[in-house]
Amino acid sequence: MVSFASHVSGGPADETLIDAYSSAVSGAVAAAHPAVVHIEVQGNKAPGGSGSGFFISPDGYILTNSHVVHGARELKVFLADGRKLAADLIGDDPDTDLAVIRVSADELAHLTLADSDAVRPGQIAIAIGSPMGFQQTVTAGIVSGLGRSLRGASGRLIDNVIQTDAALNPGNSGGPLVNTRGEVIGVNTAIIRPAQGICFAIASNTARWVVAWLIKDGRIRRSFIGLAGQNVPLIRKVARYHHIKQDTGVLVAGLEPNSPAARSGLVEGDVVIALDAAPTPAVDALHKLLTADRIGERAIVTFLRGVELRRHAIIPLEMPVRS
Repeated sequence: MVSFASHVSGGPADETLIDAYSSAVSGAVAAAHPAVVHIEVQGNKAPGGSGSGFFISPDGYILTNSHVVHGARELKVFLADGRKLAADLIGDDPDTDLAVIRVSADELAHLTLADSDAVRPGQIAIAIGSPMGFQQTVTAGIVSGLGRSLRGASGRLIDNVIQTDAALNPGNSGGPLVNTRGEVIGVNTAIIRPAQGICFAIASNTARWVVAWLIKDGRIRRSFIGLAGQNVPLIRKVARYHHIKQDTGVLVAGLEPNSPAARSGLVEGDVVIALDAAPTPAVDALHKLLTADRIGERAIVTFLRGVELRRHAIIPLEMPVRS
């Protein structure tokens, strides 16, 4: 008979599992840490700061967070092998909190961006970075959740964010969240204070798309129509009368002068419910539709003015670059 004590006390099976976990984490760290860097920033408008990043190519491209390097006057990168190199800002995107910088060096250890769509809750997640300036700090946990959304510095939502309980602290921003193969599944970006164990990373698939455009153009092109919106419920009788399936829309709370929205004939108090055939039940849904391919292209905005349903033509413009 197997005693109860044998179930609750540590035994060979428990030790084997712990050893396997330890080996998985240490192996991933050994594979990833040569590519992880510490970044020190001297800003134009703000005091200097620091963060983390990692090489994504052997010729010096580094992925990090936009909030780490945005507005930087000078960037210094500290490599795992002890070298200190100056870096140039290639481009950053506050809407996804991602940025690319570059150092002049070759044959550098670099990390692979994994397919974040293959990530599953419960799998091991390992964060490497420089919290509080302590370089090459490692924390490990699991993927706690998928498909989260975070509000970026620009006010837009960042979608498909990975939640993890791998401990992050100031300075971890921009470092990699890796799987047990040392592949990047996310870019560490945020914590919730004062909560414990609720941390977030931008999914690697988002990063892959953003990196390509930042290296090519230095920025991500998006369209805009120039309205300030608020989410509001639709009047049920009005929605039923016009066969509107959604329950909410975007109230036009303000208009930029001479903007596409103003030129289209929208006025404050209108409630936008669709752009072309796509419904806009919330401001974030409208933002998602304002992609680069809409720049200069005629679209139809559908909205309610009181109880009247209207459709006007609108031509989105390119969103100005934020300073």
